[in-house]
Amino acid sequence: MSLSAVFVLDLKGKVLICRNYKGDVDMAEIDHFMPLLMQHDDEGLTCPVMSHGNVHFMWIKHSNLYLVATTNKNSNASLVYSFLYKLVEVFTEYFKELEEESIQDNFVVVYELLDELMDFGFPQTTDSKILQEYITQEGAKLEVAKSKVPTTVTNAVSWRSEGIKYKKNEVFIDVIESINVLVNANGSVMSSDIVGSIKLKTMLSGMPELRLGLNDRVLFALTGRTYAAKRPLQVRRGELFDVFVVCLGDKGKTVVMEDVKFHQCVRLSRFENDRTISFIPPDGESELMSYRINTHVKPLIWIESVIEKFSHSRVEIMVKAKGQFKKQSVANNVEVRIPVPSDADSPKFKTSTGNAKYVPEKNWVVWTIKSFPGGKEFLMRAHFGLPSVENDELEGKPPITVKFEIPYFTVSGIQVRYMKIIEKSGYQALPWVRYITQSGDYQLRTNM
Repeated sequence: MSLSAVFVLDLKGKVLICRNYKGDVDMAEIDHFMPLLMQHDDEGLTCPVMSHGNVHFMWIKHSNLYLVATTNKNSNASLVYSFLYKLVEVFTEYFKELEEESIQDNFVVVYELLDELMDFGFPQTTDSKILQEYITQEGAKLEVAKSKVPTTVTNAVSWRSEGIKYKKNEVFIDVIESINVLVNANGSVMSSDIVGSIKLKTMLSGMPELRLGLNDRVLFALTGRTYAAKRPLQVRRGELFDVFVVCLGDKGKTVVMEDVKFHQCVRLSRFENDRTISFIPPDGESELMSYRINTHVKPLIWIESVIEKFSHSRVEIMVKAKGQFKKQSVANNVEVRIPVPSDADSPKFKTSTGNAKYVPEKNWVVWTIKSFPGGKEFLMRAHFGLPSVENDELEGKPPITVKFEIPYFTVSGIQVRYMKIIEKSGYQALPWVRYITQSGDYQLRTNM
């Protein structure tokens, strides 16, 4: 990746702040960005990469800002976008909310960050925790910090500072899986996948080494299977594994995990050799690993709906929700969002459990169930008046969406078998593990 410059613009295209890294692209080229964007909007197109002559604009929109990178090289677009989103993450860590006002109020800090995040068009220090050690929002501290760069910037373990001390040493491990499901109006699952991550919150003294064991390692040993991959792995720190096969579940079911990405702290050579996830963790919160499993997933909460319209005078909706997960588990804070016609009024509801309310600004009914045990079925009935005659085709047919969270449960069956904590002082530390399955993009289309 090689960037020429980065710009932060307001919604009108005015440059709020910019940083020229290489000087090989005229900074005035940014004047062509907004006209190109408006031209594409007029044509009904959203183009993430736009060009003017030999200059390419790669951009993202966040709140009321455009973040734009320019280059005249054949740069890796995915890495450019990864950097732009990293900019958003770092700025949000500093200013809580990234918007036009926060940029205008913090010009000095923003310039400092832009200088440290990238050097001559190449990413440099992008960890916000490390940046906060020597770039602060207080001017007086900023001058003092300049005299001494933290050792983490030049240290081999650049993601962790030395000398960290805690009275109580603990590690919190969250295994979080999000379920994406799309069901058509006939009740058939059109697409489904699992997006998972293992997140850490480490509160450990010193410079400990952690070794994390997952159940796929144990099952490989039990079944005598060896590591198998669809393609040879060409992996560098912080990048993606292409595809690898793991055995999960009591019966040794084979699951293909794709887009697996480790934090830079993980020793990849050790993982490739014996499947051990060994690392010196960052202090505080971090994402150790993320993955995706492209497999058929039975919808955990199944929705059946019957929607009847009566001569444009009223509409009646009946929705049945069924928990299709094990009875020992309970889904919390379930929200079923049912679309209704934009001209509906006079709502009346009847539910077997939970509460239903009409949200007119969103044109939907929200049915909320705080506790939804597995295997249970619940009903909701709604009645609306339709005072006007509307063209159904113009409104379209929005899907029913569902939000939920199921603790102590993972769809893939992945489990943390052990966490070993090794530190030269020999202190004892407590690891805590939590499993959560939640809804991602969870949609069920209707015939409404």
